[in-house]
Order: sequence, then C-alpha cells, then structure tokens
Amino acid sequence: MASPVRAWLSRSSPTAFTLYATVAAFCAYMCMYAFRKPFTAATFESGPHIWGLDYKSALVIIQVLGYMLSKFIGIKVVSEMNSNKRAGAILILIGIAELALLGFGSVSPPYNAIFLFFNGLPLGMIWGIVFSFLEGRKQTEVMGLGLCASFVFASGLVKDIGKYLMGIGISEYWMPFAVGGIFALPLLIFTWMLVQLPPPSPDDEEERTRRAPMNGRERWAYFQKLALGIVLLVAVYTILTAYRDFRDNFLADIWADLRGVNNTVNFSATETPVSIGVLLILMLIVLVKDNMKALMVNHLAVGVGVLLAGLSTWGHQQGWVGDYTWIILTGFGTYIAYIPFNSILFDRLIATFKHVGNVGFLIYVADSFGYMGSVGILLYKNFGAGDISWVNFFRQISYALAALGAIGIICSAIYFFWKKKSKPISLQVKAT
Repeated sequence: MASPVRAWLSRSSPTAFTLYATVAAFCAYMCMYAFRKPFTAATFESGPHIWGLDYKSALVIIQVLGYMLSKFIGIKVVSEMNSNKRAGAILILIGIAELALLGFGSVSPPYNAIFLFFNGLPLGMIWGIVFSFLEGRKQTEVMGLGLCASFVFASGLVKDIGKYLMGIGISEYWMPFAVGGIFALPLLIFTWMLVQLPPPSPDDEEERTRRAPMNGRERWAYFQKLALGIVLLVAVYTILTAYRDFRDNFLADIWADLRGVNNTVNFSATETPVSIGVLLILMLIVLVKDNMKALMVNHLAVGVGVLLAGLSTWGHQQGWVGDYTWIILTGFGTYIAYIPFNSILFDRLIATFKHVGNVGFLIYVADSFGYMGSVGILLYKNFGAGDISWVNFFRQISYALAALGAIGIICSAIYFFWKKKSKPISLQVKAT
C-alpha cells in the first residue's frame, strides 16, 4: 500500500512533484558532503609528513583513493541495484563513513590517516544511488541540476561549519566526526523523502526511454556501440574532475597564498553564487525538447565552462580580475562544465540513442577514471611541482583544462552528431 505522501506525489502537478524531488535529492546529497568534505577546512599545519607528503595532501590523496575505488565498484553495484535497496544502501554506506571519522578522531596521527580511506570508500556510490531516484523523467534536467547544485553549495557550507566548530574548541581531528553527527538526522529525513517518489510514468518512459538495471553483458554492448564518444567524454571528465577536486580540496590553501594564512575566508561567499548561477543557466536546457539538440547544448556548456576557467585565470594574471572574482569565475566555469556530466548529459545520451538502461553505468565509468586523474594531479603537485605555489599551480592547471577540455569536447560533439546522422544505432533493448 502506497504511503499518503507517495499517493499525493502520484497525482500532484509536475511543478509540485519536481519541487519535492529536487528538495529531497538536494538535501540528501548535501548531507553526504558533511561526512566527506569538512576535514578540508583544516590546514593540519602541525601534522606529520607521510611518504614525503605534507599531512593534509596525504589525507586528501588517501581519501580520494578510497573514493576512486568506490567509483569502480559502483560501475557494477549502482548500475545493477534494484530500486527497493536504494535507501538502505545510502544509510549503511554513510554510516560506515561516519564510523571511519570516529576512528580518524580517536587514533593519533599519522596512523589515523588510513581511516580516511575507509571514509571515502563507501561515499563514492551515494551520488549514483541518489540520482537513480530522479532519472528517466521529463523533469530530470531540473531535478538533476538541483541535485548537482548541492555539491557546490554543500562544499562551502560544511567547511564553514567545520571552521566554526574548530573556532569553539573542537580539534581539527574530531571536527569531521562532529559535522557528520550534525547531519545524521537530516540524512534520515531526506532519504525517507526520496523513497516516497513513485517510479517514472509511461509518458516519462516514452519521452526519455525506460530505465532498468544493467548486467555486465548489457553494459559492454552499450559501450561497444558508442565507444569513441564515451572515451572522449571520459577523457574530458577526467581532466575536469582532477581540476575541480583540486580546487575544492585546496581552496583554503589557494586563499592563503592570495591573502595570507590569517585571512578569514568565507567559503560560502564564493561557492553559493556559483551554485545559483550555474543552476539558473543550465536549467534552460530543459526547454530543449529534442534529445539530440539537448545533447549538443550540453556539449556547448562544457566547452564554455572549461574556456571560462582558462580565460578568467589569464585575466587574473594580467591584473584585470580581482581575487574573489577569479575564484568565483573558475568555480562557475568548472561547475557549468562539470555538472552536465553528473546528470543531464548522460541522461540525454541514453534518451538520444534509445537504449534501456541507466545513467549510473555511464556516470560511474566516468567518475572512476575522473578520480584516477584527481589522484594523479595530487601526486604530481607534491612530487613533480612541489616548489610551485598553490596559486601558480592552480593557474597552470586552469590553462591545461581550457586547452585539453575544449579540444576533447569538440571532438565528442562531432562524433555523436555524425553517429546519430549517419545511420540508426541498433542497441539491444530489453523486453518490457
């Protein structure tokens, strides 16, 4: 028997349904960030070196290694997960992450660093599980963009909460566990809200293609038919993820280079305008009904985003763009390019080529390689560019993102345009 909330959602207007689903997904994923990102608000200046790395860099790399492994695991787990297991999986995975933060606070450094690996290991699968509640609907763009805005907004919010807790006497080692505890009850509430969402309607399936779990054979068949395009998208996303993750993890250090170690930084002041602006612009894609045209518009957004990161960096280096404006513009460029990969681009790709499956497979293929790139850039910064300041290194990778990202996304757009126009693609479709 359906709950009263689910029954109401089944007969509600598209606007009410979209608003409810967007709020539930936004808040649920925002809660996840409280278990992953608060530790990056600390500088850990007194921490020991590990493997020749400064303590904070080592912590970031260790957590990202766990997060990256989670993405590879998620290619199978998330793409094959049935809908009735989603909520339990979210709560169990985040519970494991919080227990790892308890270990991080309880054990003395440097031995506590290993707990961040086990913190990142379960969290990498949360995104795909949350998005699976939203995909395959007429309003998926709006809901997906709302979900994506959460990780831009939440990154600043949880770091500000972490800074506040350290300011009232909680140590930088216990602060991440404390922030997670604050968000435990909200996580339960918003996960329950997600469970109330009814499955996509027949009209949704007609317009956006039916979504279903994919086994290994089906995933391989899909990849083979669109291999070059998927490889190009994954390559762009790898560069973009490495850049985005570096900026997110070391924003405090970049600010320290720009304004001095004692400068008070309000992370939300730069990240909130970014989340609002990106959300409003990308939401215009929902107006494009034709799936192929929308796929091309998504490619355009990625291209504009990576170029903006590079051009704003050049303007800052010339003295034409101030510090705050530069940080905001690099964030805006990063996320207007990054967000489509995490929701609307792959959703439209499935709809364009009419293959029954799910977005989780494509997102996790991209994410797994994306976080390999993130680990690679962190290792390079510490072992190959250790004498370069945070600001100058950030400038260098901004230019690399602009050049390589623009070339890759143009090639991807040409490939998919040619593939669609040249001949129909015969992808195996599951029987209904």
